[in-house]
Amino acid sequence: MLRALVLVVALLTLQAPAAPVVYEAFAVRFGVLPAFPVSSLVVGAERERRLDIPVSVWLLKGSNGRNVLLDAGFYRQKFLDQWKPRDFRTPAAAVEAAGVKADGITDVVISHAHWDHVDGADLFPKATIWIQRAEYEYYTGEAWHPRNTHGGVDAEDMMALLKINTEGRLRFVEGDDKEVVPGIRCYTGGKHTRESQFCSVRVAGGTAVFTSDNVYLYENLQKRAPIAQTFGGDEGRDSNLKAQDRVKTLASDPTLIVPGHDPAVFDRFERVADGVVRIK
Repeated sequence: MLRALVLVVALLTLQAPAAPVVYEAFAVRFGVLPAFPVSSLVVGAERERRLDIPVSVWLLKGSNGRNVLLDAGFYRQKFLDQWKPRDFRTPAAAVEAAGVKADGITDVVISHAHWDHVDGADLFPKATIWIQRAEYEYYTGEAWHPRNTHGGVDAEDMMALLKINTEGRLRFVEGDDKEVVPGIRCYTGGKHTRESQFCSVRVAGGTAVFTSDNVYLYENLQKRAPIAQTFGGDEGRDSNLKAQDRVKTLASDPTLIVPGHDPAVFDRFERVADGVVRIK
């Protein structure tokens, strides 16, 4: 009888579905670009408007023990010299202030290959780096053949990604609507770069969407105004609006949409440390 009971319990255990992975999500600011022109963020914005915008990464602490970063920020001196960010700390230092050391990051999902989102990928020595296959192949290949087809993408960053690949730590996201790790899905976005992407994340309160540069500011969504940096003319701007519309359908609540560079993110959400807020 006891043997049969043990067998039944074992069978029930095998059949029980695994609990879904849920993440604690944080926006982590590692600097501020002062007096940035809003017309470079929102199509149609007045040219004289300026805004101090954060540069951020997004930390996801999983119930499965994974610590995932969305984007990797920047740290190389040439970018500091050019852009002169205020209150700068490396993305690794900012993430440590949020409770995870650089070698504790298990995965980094790169939204796109622009310098301010990918430059810090080599700061996280044990992480698997995820990027859209088409994005990686274009910016390590034919983007450099003609002139002016790699704006915002830095050769040193691409060489760093190549090195990470040779170390066996780079993986490809194969197109749209793909779960890269449990509870995190990637979607191809508007034509900000060749194949930029954004992510949905399962959090305790539902589904959050981290747009990166597919939506710069809440203003883009409120006005349904394209971001000001796309390629392909009207086609690029239309693709961005379609991405914005999709973002709204994926988030379980509009308050769980997190734009890429809006300072209001750090006012709307709960502060847990200097430059760190909890998304919930």
